[in-house]
Amino acid sequence: MTSFDEFRIDIPQSDLEDLNNRLAATRWPEELPDVRWTYGIPTGYVRELCEYWRTSYDWRAHEAARNRFPQFVTEIDGQRLHFVHVRSPEPDAAALVLVHGWPFEDFTEVIGPLTDPRAHGGDPGDAFHLVIPTLPGFGFSGPTHRPGDASTERSAELIAKLMAALGYSRYGAQGGDAGSFVAPNLGRIDAEHVVGVHLNDPITIPAWDDDGSDYDTADQEKLAGLRDWSSRDTSGYAGIHSTRPQTLAPAVSDSPAGLLAWVLDVVNTYKDPAQDTPDAAIDRDALLTELSVLWFTNTIGSSMRLYKESRQWGADLPNSGVPTAVAICPGNNTIRGIAEKQNTVVRWSEFDRGGHFIAMETPDLLTADLRAFFRTLR
Repeated sequence: MTSFDEFRIDIPQSDLEDLNNRLAATRWPEELPDVRWTYGIPTGYVRELCEYWRTSYDWRAHEAARNRFPQFVTEIDGQRLHFVHVRSPEPDAAALVLVHGWPFEDFTEVIGPLTDPRAHGGDPGDAFHLVIPTLPGFGFSGPTHRPGDASTERSAELIAKLMAALGYSRYGAQGGDAGSFVAPNLGRIDAEHVVGVHLNDPITIPAWDDDGSDYDTADQEKLAGLRDWSSRDTSGYAGIHSTRPQTLAPAVSDSPAGLLAWVLDVVNTYKDPAQDTPDAAIDRDALLTELSVLWFTNTIGSSMRLYKESRQWGADLPNSGVPTAVAICPGNNTIRGIAEKQNTVVRWSEFDRGGHFIAMETPDLLTADLRAFFRTLR
């Protein structure tokens, strides 16, 4: 029988002091003038955020805010799994698991509206019991210790077992980024219990022999872009993660400035393109909270293993038959033809704002789309 231990975040003060000392002692590189983001994330921007992190950001306040939600840790098949579990006050609420991607997705802003819509101006019939796991290798789930445990396939297996252990015989799944592999895979391996899958900006990687001849013009243009993706100046991070994650790990594990620069350069690539910087698209403190979690748990290195160990990236994935909704934000690379081939898409929503990190950028849109989709499946 699976046991669950209550969990509270309590970072030692010595760890906060060490972080501040490292930020203060950062050795900064020179940078070229007026090149903006064309050489990567500007050092001036990194310095500004690191100074704010050191002098103005209040970890204890955000730690306390996180601890307002019930958290637990368990062990499934030898892997530690941390998760938030918030039950709705509504007796007929449906169960929903929310799955993050790399480097993070903070669902804090949608927890209240989804679990207690009555208190947030919504229909109590749209209420959910929420399970929000931290994927293996990330944050308070801790580093992985065996090859393969950081893969999206493994995450789906563990989450399916977690939902069963929690007693949920019917549940929905939502995910973006790596979560857009995990959530549909839950439908494939646990179709008997998964009633629906909701994806935001799902990653659709064409099979090697996919010529796109059946796609519309928009999809063909995206397909051409993805064919050329490895040569883009924004794809370097994925190349490193999928081939040499351990080579990068010491740098981003030893330097908080390096961690911030590496992660926020990726966030900048996938945020709402209408916003100039990551902290224009996403609240600055929310970003630093996620970075702090990766730092304090020393899991940035293990989190990158997801890219190397996941076998689904580029695979010709089977359709589970589970009803699926897709939510698309500006700047996405989702190829609809592939999404519809791999999933039974019954709802397709396109928004004029937001980005890859929908729960942090536009939580109102995610909340509304989840309510509308699962309303048809209750």
